[in-house]
Amino acid sequence: MNPGESEQPATPAPGRLSGNARLFASLLGLGQICSWGSLYYCFPLIATAMEADLGWSKSELYGALTFGLILAAALTYPVGMAVDRGHGRILMAASSLIAAGGLLAWSFVQSVTVFFALTGLLGALQATLLYEPAFAIMARRVGPLSARSGITLITLWGGFASTVFIPIEQVLLDQWGWRASLLVLAAVNAAWALGYLWLVRPELDVMHASSAGVRAAHAARDREAVRQALRGPVFWLLLCAMTLYAVAFSAFTFHMYPMLQELKLDPVEVVQSLAIIGPAQVAGRILITIFASRAPMRVIGSVVISVFPFVFFLLARPTPSFGLVAVLIAAYGLSNGIFTIVRGLVVPEMVSRHAYGAINGLLILPMAVGRAVAPVAAAWLWAIQQSYHLVIVAIAWASVLLVVMFWLANWVSQSRRLPP
Repeated sequence: MNPGESEQPATPAPGRLSGNARLFASLLGLGQICSWGSLYYCFPLIATAMEADLGWSKSELYGALTFGLILAAALTYPVGMAVDRGHGRILMAASSLIAAGGLLAWSFVQSVTVFFALTGLLGALQATLLYEPAFAIMARRVGPLSARSGITLITLWGGFASTVFIPIEQVLLDQWGWRASLLVLAAVNAAWALGYLWLVRPELDVMHASSAGVRAAHAARDREAVRQALRGPVFWLLLCAMTLYAVAFSAFTFHMYPMLQELKLDPVEVVQSLAIIGPAQVAGRILITIFASRAPMRVIGSVVISVFPFVFFLLARPTPSFGLVAVLIAAYGLSNGIFTIVRGLVVPEMVSRHAYGAINGLLILPMAVGRAVAPVAAAWLWAIQQSYHLVIVAIAWASVLLVVMFWLANWVSQSRRLPP
């Protein structure tokens, strides 16, 4: 055992992050802007352009997306375990490089079969590049109980992904077309492969263990933490709530561009509406940082998710005005931005203080399945009436169930005391 290393490494007391930790979180957040922007938010714009150019149907395009996201679901638990064991650096660097290759190959695609294969690859990489592995890496760096400020900072940066990449992608589509735009996205991911190699340093983690004996002890402790979590009702209530959240979020995100077009907004108003999401998410996170930095995540989550049903039921009204749509999108973005922090912190607050990556990965697995199925299910619902009205109503009712499940998890968790 190395000097200063123990069977139970000391975790810093919760509080303000050091300057180095804040810089680390900010750089992880910049990576999230690029990963969310290139692998997630740009897809609806590119899919719409491909539909017009290649004549492929919505079901084919979003079916390919579903295939990729289902593969991502299968990876969530092993990815969480890998980060828990200190492999986050190579995981995120290699994934960014592979994503660059996948986007490059996508720019040459001509057949649905090849498109399915490439979208499967890129969808699977979302499990290794989006928020959850970044959250787990942050939790390792400073300890789960001290990760709140870092995770909040990561999401503050990540909230700009749609604001940055949707307008950029629209310009690229207008000027050069969807194939050339994918080359730009590929270059962004290649750059971040080098960035993660430089940034993530497992030996600096407070949870780092260099001896085999300590690593084995940590692995045994984490396995027991996972077993305890699976025996408790809070985990399962949160799993249901998070899955419903993922379904609503994914169905809306991947269809919001054509959905707003169908609400009789012109293309400029659509882009303006979507560009509101990023600043609204960031504003929500700033508000939480200023006014509720010590409030329990269970309470914050219970409040902000209550906004979702109102947003979607009002969007379901016939031809809402641009002003109303802008307000609703802002409310959605603000609430979604805050809830991203909540879902990053409910594990150490409500479930377990150990095995963050593994338990979070188990929660994310059905979330990823829901996120995968939702876009193609929304496309099928659209096909019934050739209208998004039924889709919006379905999202609204999923939001109602989300509220019920999270409130129940909040109520049950208050009677439980987590082991140290």
